[in-house]
Parts: sequence; C-alpha cells; structure tokens
Amino acid sequence: MPGGRLTSEDRQHIATGLAEGLGYAEIGRRLGRPASTIMREVTRNGGPDDYGADQAHDATRHRARRRKQAQPPAPPVPDSGHGRDPQAVKDFTESFTALLTQQGLPRMEARVLACLYITDSGALTAAELVQRLRVSPASVSNAVAFLEQQGMLSRERVPGARRERYVMDAELWLRSIRAALEMNDALVTASQRGAEILGVATPAGARFKSSAELLLLVGEAHRQVMERWQQNQAAQDELADRTEKTGGPPAG
Repeated sequence: MPGGRLTSEDRQHIATGLAEGLGYAEIGRRLGRPASTIMREVTRNGGPDDYGADQAHDATRHRARRRKQAQPPAPPVPDSGHGRDPQAVKDFTESFTALLTQQGLPRMEARVLACLYITDSGALTAAELVQRLRVSPASVSNAVAFLEQQGMLSRERVPGARRERYVMDAELWLRSIRAALEMNDALVTASQRGAEILGVATPAGARFKSSAELLLLVGEAHRQVMERWQQNQAAQDELADRTEKTGGPPAG
C-alpha cells in the first residue's frame, strides 16, 4: 500500500473520483489509501463540492511552509559550558531518560527529571522546561505534578518574581529509597501476620516467615547505607565550609 504524503497526481485522482460521484472508500481503494485519508484531504480543502486538485496541493504546501516557519529555533544544549562537549551532554541526557523510563517512570516525567538533573542549578521554571523539551505547558504541568507527588522534586518561588521553579537536589534518591522502605516495612508486617495466622509449621506460614526475615534484612541494609551516605555528605559539607573560610584546602 502506498504511504507518505499525497502527491499532485493523487489529488487529481481524488478530484476525478469526486466528479464521478465515488465515495471516499472507493477513491481510497483505487489509490491504495485509507478512506479516512481521503475524507480528511477533501474536508480540509473545500469539501466534496468545492475540492480542486491544484488548489488543494497549493494549500497543503502553504500549510507546510507555515508550520516550518513557526517552528521555534532549537534551544541551546543546557549547561554546555564548563568545557563540556554539547553532543556528549545531549547523548547522555537521552540515554539517562531512557534508563529512567526502563525503571518505570513515564516518558514525559523521565524527560523532565533528566532535564532538571543535568542542570547545575537543579532548578528550572515551567517556561524553561517547555523551551528545553519543546513540549506543551500542559505536558510539563502534568509531569511535574506527578514528580512532586512522588517526592522527586519540589517547588520554590523565584526570588523577586511571581513565577515558581521546580527543584531537585542530591537527596532525590534518598527520598525514593525512604518511600520504598515504607512499602518494605508494610510487607514485613503483613508477612509476619501471615506467618502467625497460617502457622509457621505449615508450608504457607513458613513461606511468609521466610519472606519477613528477608525483607527485614533488606530494610536494615538500606537504613545502614542511608546513614553512611548522610555521614559522608556531612563530612564533605564540613570540608567545603572550612575550605571556603580559609580560602583553600586544609593543610595535609
């Protein structure tokens, strides 16, 4: 079946078919096109009584030129300074977005999160997200609402302005792990209750008891990791403060 855009010859066949009183389905069959394609073509170019092949072809080309002219210029690659390779930044952003999608995040939400993540500030306004991602304001609004509900970003007022910007920080994954731990704790409680009700001496009860033990170990390990990370962050912040006050790294 032919595909792609309708050609001038296709439109001549459509005009001839209409003049012969043929229906959209029959004209589409002769051209190897869906009837819906023929109907849209005729409807947007005057209807069955006023359709003209040449006028339709010119009008389509004019609409295509207008869309091309209205296309905004490609935005600059975010944070392409600091000696970074803009193409490498772009490629990484795309691969990181794909990874977030594979982890279960919806596509638009993954794009917004990746866009925020690669900025040095970690903060962008809705207008900046729209410009960088080249999507509608509604798409950005829906995505940030979802991410905010998940605790993956927050809002803050732009100093001296009425606009808000969306912010993420280094504790993004810490909050995500905490949310997962809450679910883990709920599963531990349910598994322990299941073992108690079913009886640990039965196969079903033993299964729940084993699950509870594993989940308890998982929760304990995650809490130890979070505590160690927080200690490391505190040490790094303290070192940075000392460096800033003394004007250089501490003597070794």
